[in-house]
Amino acid sequence: MAHRYFVKLSYDGTPFHGWQIQKNAKSIQQCLNEALSTILRTEIYTIGCGRTDTGVHARKFFAHFDTELDISTTGDLMFRANCILPKEIAISKIFKVKPDVHSRFTATSRTYEYLISSAKNPFCQHRSYEYREVLDLDLMNQAASRLKNHKDFTSFSKLHSDAETNICDLHHAFWEVETGGLRFEIKANRFLRNMVRAVVGTLIELGRGKITLDQFEKIIEAKDRGQAGYSVPAHGLYLIDISYPAESEVR
Repeated sequence: MAHRYFVKLSYDGTPFHGWQIQKNAKSIQQCLNEALSTILRTEIYTIGCGRTDTGVHARKFFAHFDTELDISTTGDLMFRANCILPKEIAISKIFKVKPDVHSRFTATSRTYEYLISSAKNPFCQHRSYEYREVLDLDLMNQAASRLKNHKDFTSFSKLHSDAETNICDLHHAFWEVETGGLRFEIKANRFLRNMVRAVVGTLIELGRGKITLDQFEKIIEAKDRGQAGYSVPAHGLYLIDISYPAESEVR
């Protein structure tokens, strides 16, 4: 009988080519698989709650794996795995779940944040996007609130992606001032490849006066990636939360 276990982890995406295993490139998934397989002495293949791109970070990420082993000491497994994993990856919890709880498909929402530094800061290198121009934050928040009025986000999707649909249910999106810069938060049931970075880049174009609020709406309605703004650098993006139904007991 197979048992299913969830792994709660966080990572600095700087040295990795994203979550997903790739040929001739270092990924978080590969590192996690290898660490767990080494300790459990059987091949372990983890499935993640999503796919973060190269350089993107995660403050909170879930993955699951199935095994015939009944692991009674998950705390010991976590400790030993952390000893093997690169310093940029940290497991905070490993726990058993019901066989039908899936790290990706059971999740009900994801939340991302994007950080902007308004001045050069050596301690924010690879952690936030340095952008020094003054932006109209009120206008950017007006546009962010209008995102909830739409479902089809093709204009912010990476071209030629393998997504079956570009429909997303957006919960909220807003900007706020933080010490040393700005923070953008967006929550939805799902996200398209490159979506958050394209949304942020387009909102920046609005904030610096390159497009109007009406033009922003028309960009969304065009369903054309070529109409939207640039994609901001990956290193300012963080996956910060994943929500699951209460009955799944995933925390």
